[in-house]
Amino acid sequence: MGMIKVVGLVLHPRRDCGSAVDTIVSWAASRGVTVLGLPDEIDRIDCSAEAVSVEEMVDRAGLLVSLGGDGTMLRTMRLVEGRKTPVLGVNVGRLGFLAEVDLPELKDALSAIDDHRYTVETRTAVRTTLPDGRSVTAFNDIALVRVPGHGLAAVGIRVEGRRFVNYAADAVLVSTPTGSTAYSFSAGGPIVSPNVEGLIVSAAAAHSSFNRSLVLDTSEHLCLDVLSTSGRLAIEVDGIIEGYAEPGAAIEIEPLPAAAQVIRFGTTSFYERARRKLRVEGSAQAGDWNAEDAIVVDSFERDRYEILLGGEVAGVLHYRRHGDRVELLHTEVDQAFSGRGLAGRLAAAALADARSRSTPVTATCPFVAGYLERHPEEIDVE
Repeated sequence: MGMIKVVGLVLHPRRDCGSAVDTIVSWAASRGVTVLGLPDEIDRIDCSAEAVSVEEMVDRAGLLVSLGGDGTMLRTMRLVEGRKTPVLGVNVGRLGFLAEVDLPELKDALSAIDDHRYTVETRTAVRTTLPDGRSVTAFNDIALVRVPGHGLAAVGIRVEGRRFVNYAADAVLVSTPTGSTAYSFSAGGPIVSPNVEGLIVSAAAAHSSFNRSLVLDTSEHLCLDVLSTSGRLAIEVDGIIEGYAEPGAAIEIEPLPAAAQVIRFGTTSFYERARRKLRVEGSAQAGDWNAEDAIVVDSFERDRYEILLGGEVAGVLHYRRHGDRVELLHTEVDQAFSGRGLAGRLAAAALADARSRSTPVTATCPFVAGYLERHPEEIDVE
């Protein structure tokens, strides 16, 4: 018996999620699963998902599917904060860091979840109470950021009730391990596995002599004191300004271990994703491989062609077979490998393979369609 009874959808506010929603609705219909969505999101898509409030969707759904990028994934995790409801992240558009699958893999991913073939990773969050009394939660970071025209962010760090250090910087931020690859990384903080239960305190563009990051255990009490020498500071929660702090304010930080659960299938590790997205020095993505050395293979068990560079999957072209015809669906090259002509290599290899098998091709993929326009000599396989 399948695990999923009700699926809730969270959509990117601007990207076209129609194909992803159609895939989910079609899959759900075949398994007797109910699909829920938020009215202002699904009303712009012609689908049969049931429009409900946020509260009802969170109460009823046994699985939430985030359709978009990292921002949508963070918003989805905030919706299920403190619950056991797992979240599946689906990339729609540009490659995201937090999502687990791409659109062509969505149907198989849903079936795997329904058949209990997946693992769950918990995510730590941080919570604070704003000066106006509102409580806010972040899964990446809470940052105190200088307001243009005002002074620096002068912030004292109190741990276990005692002052440890004062920072003077453009921003002082408290990040979760998930957020260690976001604002914290750009501020010079460490890369931390999301499986670690801890917090990272960092200063962006520090003007003080002490500019090192701190790593705290979630059991330790942390408070950020806005010093009298500080300018007015914006309080950013996962990159969104939620309020302001004046000199004299004390921002208490509450860690929330296991605040959300995200679905993983084990196809890539955190370190593989971090190396590719952040272009960690020494990786294949750092520019030490010649694109001429790339090879294309047909990964038929995953219904895609893969282009390999230095043993790494640098890009993929997804396909679907319909009888004696093959449909080329979607080409995607990791942004760390962009500009090397790898997408064209994928398209040429897929078309050559189809020609060698005397297989007609349908080019649904916009890139492949454009490639055929630029290379009319290849149109003989259509």
